[in-house]
Amino acid sequence: MQVNSKRRIFHAIAFHAVSILISALFILPLVWMASASLRQPGLPPPRTMEWWPEPLTWSNYNRIFEMLPLGRYIFNSLLVAGIAVPITLVTASLAGFAMTQLNRRGRESLLGLSVVLLVVPTVAVWVARFILFRTLGLFNSYAALLAPALMGSSPLFVLLFFWSFRRIPRELYDAARMDGAGPLEIWWRVALPLSGATVIVVGILTFLLYWGDFTTPLFYLKSQTLYTLPVGLRQLQELDRTNWPLLLAGAMVMTLPSVLLFGIVQRFFLPENRLAGIYGQ
Repeated sequence: MQVNSKRRIFHAIAFHAVSILISALFILPLVWMASASLRQPGLPPPRTMEWWPEPLTWSNYNRIFEMLPLGRYIFNSLLVAGIAVPITLVTASLAGFAMTQLNRRGRESLLGLSVVLLVVPTVAVWVARFILFRTLGLFNSYAALLAPALMGSSPLFVLLFFWSFRRIPRELYDAARMDGAGPLEIWWRVALPLSGATVIVVGILTFLLYWGDFTTPLFYLKSQTLYTLPVGLRQLQELDRTNWPLLLAGAMVMTLPSVLLFGIVQRFFLPENRLAGIYGQ
């Protein structure tokens, strides 16, 4: 008993030590960026880890908002992501649910198509998409940015929902049909409530996809009042390419919402191994 107890303690210590090391790999770059953004303007980035620059220059953040209308850009990015997330959740979940209701041949065909589309690089469709959106008159509007959300944004999101819905016992779907529920009601009242972890994961991934999108706004937006934050940070770099504290302050503004989002929602899917259903464990 004593040997087993010592072994469990050793395993627990080893597990937490490895977890801390892995976490440090992701946290230290963020800490370095935050520290470097508070250095005096014009200074190069520190060559070593600088935990507390002297003096702390909080005015860097005020200055980047004075140089560019970053407040407007942040609002635009939040608007695009805020619209894209619910649209993607609806379309991707509906597509994933529909795939689970098909016969084996139809399901396997759509699965193969989804995998093929998943491996197609985005750059391969830039020209075709550009011509299509120009023909439809979607230039200089958020419609061009939000159009992919009408198709689920990414085949990966459809596959995530498919795998989650596929694990729900078939008897629950059959019982709902016997009670007179139609396909949409089954999707809304049975499939989605039992796939909360997938909804959260896809929502986070969708937000990050649209929040950090630089290429699409650059292609289709001409008016500066419509620019999103990634395009605004590119403007900041063009205004002062060597002022690293200002550039890193802009990068912190870009990164902080993603970090806060994860910190808020991680409690909903990390406990009780709720992500296990997504990966088939």
